[in-house]
Amino acid sequence: MSFYEDRILPHIIDKACSMGQVMKLRSQVVPRARGRVLEVGMGSGINLEFYDQTQVEMVYGLEPSEGMRRKALPNLGRSPIHVEWLELPGEQIPLDNESVDTVLLTFTLCTIPDWHAALMQMKRVLKPGGDLLFLEHGEAPHGSTRKWQHRITPGWKMLAGGCHLNRNIADLILQAGFDIQELENLYMPNAPKIAGFIYKGRAIKPI
Repeated sequence: MSFYEDRILPHIIDKACSMGQVMKLRSQVVPRARGRVLEVGMGSGINLEFYDQTQVEMVYGLEPSEGMRRKALPNLGRSPIHVEWLELPGEQIPLDNESVDTVLLTFTLCTIPDWHAALMQMKRVLKPGGDLLFLEHGEAPHGSTRKWQHRITPGWKMLAGGCHLNRNIADLILQAGFDIQELENLYMPNAPKIAGFIYKGRAIKPI
């Protein structure tokens, strides 16, 4: 891991992912988590303040970046939620089959190199009928914006930790065999359209 990825990028990502409108969206999704939760791409623990501690037994925090785990220490210290770090990428989830009640994805699926393998791992560890809660940015429906997303993504992902601007999040979730129960799409206010088209919702693992 380079100095940039370990020491600089975590601060950039933390800042970008904790802006006011982003936090408002997080507050609408994270409190719905229940039971044993797997948070994929836990980062600096931004979501911890939004968990309902009366509903959450514990959180497995999957985060391969040592820099992000280090950045998370203050948030972990303030939170009553018990967190167990899993220091591996999304394609390698070291949990038993059907061992979690909720999987949480917030601004993570855009960065995982093998998104299909990662989603299949999430489905494997999720109990039948369990929830996949997602809040992601991705491919926009409007041609001009989508064109620029495809054009910029190769360079963007080199600077932004592998972030793809042009992934259709709903399609990826469906391709992995989840059933989407709720889906809301919107452009995040005060954000560039190429990076601000949001997919927010809930999918389940079929019983």
